[in-house]
Amino acid sequence: MIESFLLYIALGAFAGVLAGLLGIGGGLVIVPMLAFAFTWQGIPHEHILHMALGTSLATIIFTSVSSFRAHNKRGAVRWDVFWRITPGILLGTFIGAWIASLLSTDVLKGFFGLFLYYVSFQMLTGKKPHPSRQIPGFGGMFAAGNGIGIFSALVGIGGGTLSVPFLTWCNVVMQTAIGTASAIGLPIALSGTLGYLLNGIGVAGRPDWTIGYIYLPAFLGIVCMSVVTAPLGARLAHSLPVPTLKKIFALLLFAVGTRMLLSVFFF
Repeated sequence: MIESFLLYIALGAFAGVLAGLLGIGGGLVIVPMLAFAFTWQGIPHEHILHMALGTSLATIIFTSVSSFRAHNKRGAVRWDVFWRITPGILLGTFIGAWIASLLSTDVLKGFFGLFLYYVSFQMLTGKKPHPSRQIPGFGGMFAAGNGIGIFSALVGIGGGTLSVPFLTWCNVVMQTAIGTASAIGLPIALSGTLGYLLNGIGVAGRPDWTIGYIYLPAFLGIVCMSVVTAPLGARLAHSLPVPTLKKIFALLLFAVGTRMLLSVFFF
């Protein structure tokens, strides 16, 4: 148990630095590393991805609060957009967690591996959607929130990878899109955590210190360190070649995605 907890502290420190340095969501790092750590611990294969996704979303509750408060101080959060998209986000993320509970670890691994390919491609090419429309009405925002929420729950992220392009497409300037997406991460994390918690209760074979699909030692270790090291990453961003580091990290994501896909078929 002590060795595992130290591993999660190290993971939290790594995820926090990367989040602050590269502006990426912690879930991109936390989910695959938890999957590898849970495999190393001998946690039953059928629960590995469900627990990685649920635990990742639980940690995002805390990191999203820290992030959006910093953005809000700079006036970079569109609260009107936040409140209009949140109902769809809450429902979609909860549905996504329920869908994930019906899928096998191998299916979730494959889905996450393909998602890492998409993120890697976006980071390498720097492609961004062209602003071409305005913020839609309630129906459009509810549908968009549903889609973002479902996908975020299936890959255990705070949704910035999806909500930033959507808001940019809707003519929200990039800095405000990023700040608003950080706020949107909170209802995603809350609803997703609740979904994974409820859908995991009573499932046989889960390890001790687990509530639903939330593994408490990993949750505590990651939260404690990521909150501390994220500001360090932000400071390093001013002295390191971030564009080059992003390309290196994109290649790392591609390698991790490939490893997860291979594990579905060969390991």
